[in-house]
Amino acid sequence: MYGRGRPVILLHGWLGSWGLWQETMSFLGRYYRTYALDFWGFGESGKKRETYAVQDFVSLVDQFMEQLGIVNAPLVGHSMGGTVSLSVAIKYPQRASKVVVVGSPIVGSSLAVPLKLAGYRGIAFMLFNMMGAFRLAVRAASPLICRDERFADMMDRDLSRTTLESFLLSIASLRRTDLRPMLGQIKVPAMGMYGDRDVIVHPRQWEPMKAGIEHAEIERFPSAGHFIMLEEPQRFSERLKAFLDMKEPVPAPQLSTSLSPTPSVTL
Repeated sequence: MYGRGRPVILLHGWLGSWGLWQETMSFLGRYYRTYALDFWGFGESGKKRETYAVQDFVSLVDQFMEQLGIVNAPLVGHSMGGTVSLSVAIKYPQRASKVVVVGSPIVGSSLAVPLKLAGYRGIAFMLFNMMGAFRLAVRAASPLICRDERFADMMDRDLSRTTLESFLLSIASLRRTDLRPMLGQIKVPAMGMYGDRDVIVHPRQWEPMKAGIEHAEIERFPSAGHFIMLEEPQRFSERLKAFLDMKEPVPAPQLSTSLSPTPSVTL
């Protein structure tokens, strides 16, 4: 937790951890009380479970807020974390005062082919039995995924903490996710931030978000990929803060058009 003031909660993506948010937290911490948590099975969570589905992480966010006494707060999620954020706003609408997604899949089929394949047990098992080679391959591919020179070390650290079950079950669940039928239930302010050079999630996933949430704002980053907060930290943080700073619209009072008394309801 960084800073003081109103709370903001940051959620990481698949194979990531809260550490990817450190620079963002340092910036936002000057204005907000900023939290970043690790999903079960990732980062420093150390929590072993039978399932690691997207809906498990949705419940985790609700439990986290309950334990800290946070009634509601803006949720900012990267990749899978953004899918979780939108799902929280759907399942627990009282929890999310705003939602920001960063390079997040609205539809699981938008994931890059290697990620979708990793959601099959046989392939995941093979990768874990060859974890050394897999980590080397991720390091080699890092420049194609993110321009930030720190990214390779960050991912290698987070990969070393990931378990087979969290690796497999979370991406398998994400691959099957399709939020489009439920996006219309989201009434809070929402923003999607997408990099046009994203090779992890299709860069045009902002389109189903905009189609499903008519009031959603979309911010595109033509020179960035999947990890916008690492590649363009200044612009990302400033745009994020501007959205968080915006006052939420107050609904107009409903005026009665009838002079008849309001019926009472007994529960």
